Amino acid sequence: MLIAIGIVLVLAAVGGLAVWLSKTLAALREDTARRLEGRSAEFDRHLQGMTETMDRRLGDASKQTNAIYQQLGDVGRATSQLAEQARDLGQLQQLLRPPKARGGFGELLLANLLADRLPADAYSLQYGFSSGERVDAVIKVQKLVPVDAKFPLDNFERLVDAPDDEARKLAEKGFARDVKIHIDAIASKYIRPDEGTFDFAFMYLPSEAIYYELACGKTGALLKYANDKGVVPVSPNTFTAYLQMIVFGLRGLQIEQHAQEVMSYLAQLQKDFGRFRDDFGVVGTHLKNAGQKYADAEKRLTRFETKLEQASETDELEGGVTEEFAELPRALDAA
Repeated sequence: MLIAIGIVLVLAAVGGLAVWLSKTLAALREDTARRLEGRSAEFDRHLQGMTETMDRRLGDASKQTNAIYQQLGDVGRATSQLAEQARDLGQLQQLLRPPKARGGFGELLLANLLADRLPADAYSLQYGFSSGERVDAVIKVQKLVPVDAKFPLDNFERLVDAPDDEARKLAEKGFARDVKIHIDAIASKYIRPDEGTFDFAFMYLPSEAIYYELACGKTGALLKYANDKGVVPVSPNTFTAYLQMIVFGLRGLQIEQHAQEVMSYLAQLQKDFGRFRDDFGVVGTHLKNAGQKYADAEKRLTRFETKLEQASETDELEGGVTEEFAELPRALDAA
């Protein structure tokens, strides 16, 4: 009997435990489901955010890729243009091989530079001297400043492209010889103070590299040689600076000329004012004299009037009137 009761109690305990386990498992399943649902929603949100971020980054990457492709296209076009310009420069270099063509090109660059920097009446192209020589240009600053374009290119290119020191020394000597010939020609042909020029002239070198070699290279003694001859080598940049100073000088001369004209006009006005003052003084003197005469005549007339009144009151009318009227012509003549 006790065993049966024990069994019943055990079965009841087992049933209660089973019910509790069932409820507990159900609660755990519900809690787990809620947590999984929450985690799933959170994961979906993160996944959506990551998707949007990836889409945005892919869009930016696509834009950057397109920009890179466009830039590559621009670089390709620029490369093509550079290649064309290189070909054009090569053609220009071939065209400038003949010395006469280089001279014409240098004259053209000089003319353009003068036209850009100076008034039209401040310079003249192809100016002729009495000897028959013609300089490329002269600048008119009270006197004439001769400017001649020179382009010693052949030996300079050999100097730049020299493969060794020996070839470079030979090219340096050739370049120095060419430049000295140009300096001597400018000094002898175009520096003519007797024909209105200054005692110096400009030698215009259209290339900065050639000017640098002349002024600062191993052939730098050429610069002293040129200065001793009264020849001033200039490049496009240095000549532009000289022209700017010349423009300032021209403006100063214009101001000085206008000032002289104003001073001359003021001097003429002073003379005219002096003449007017003299005439005014003469008129004042005449007016003063006329006023004095008028005052004297007025006094005489007053006295004459008084005497007439006195005469009319006397008994001896005939004799008194005759005497007073005799004074009338004298009073009128005095007036």
